[in-house]
Amino acid sequence: MTAKGGAIGLACRLVGALLLALTVTSAFAHRQTGGGSGAGIRVPNLTHGQMAVIAEHKAEILALVDRQTDLDETGRRLRSFVDWQNFFCFRGLVPGSLKDEDSPFNECSHAYLAGTQALLLHVQKTHGEQPEVRALVDKIGLDMARNNASLVLCRFSSEDFNTADLIAPHWSEVASHPPSLATFGGLGLILAGGAWFGLRRRGAAISAPSSSG
Repeated sequence: MTAKGGAIGLACRLVGALLLALTVTSAFAHRQTGGGSGAGIRVPNLTHGQMAVIAEHKAEILALVDRQTDLDETGRRLRSFVDWQNFFCFRGLVPGSLKDEDSPFNECSHAYLAGTQALLLHVQKTHGEQPEVRALVDKIGLDMARNNASLVLCRFSSEDFNTADLIAPHWSEVASHPPSLATFGGLGLILAGGAWFGLRRRGAAISAPSSSG
């Protein structure tokens, strides 16, 4: 795939995520700070370094979880939390979401990756006798030790989450975060260009003379 094609693909995914998230977000109350409501399952946070390791193995973890046919209620609620939180955080597609603690999307990235880690630990607790569970837990543990992941902190590292809460991006901070501003500014241009092109084609179709029979 060319660089241009990759950029267009990323833009299309972001546009789709933006439209869906804005539609669904309006129907939900959500918090912007930590603490948890206490009505759901507590989700312990992870450090900035651990977050990077979990993000690298996220697809493996979720695939492992989805192969468990007897997942209990706690596991199902954690799995649902990860899905919703990942959705609300634009699936980590906004540049800087994972690595930049100043990103308006960093806190919500912490939330869905903390949920992913909690889900893995729950599956280890309930299905730890399975070789594939032990193998993945060991592999991730080695990666964390190799990268000193527990020592790399950021401003959100001490914040716990709760499955009853959804963490939305800090929209008020987008304008002061150049990568996020550039991303959504670019999306705005794409949407405006698409609308202009559609109107132009519609106008051309209306003004075109009809063919004679």
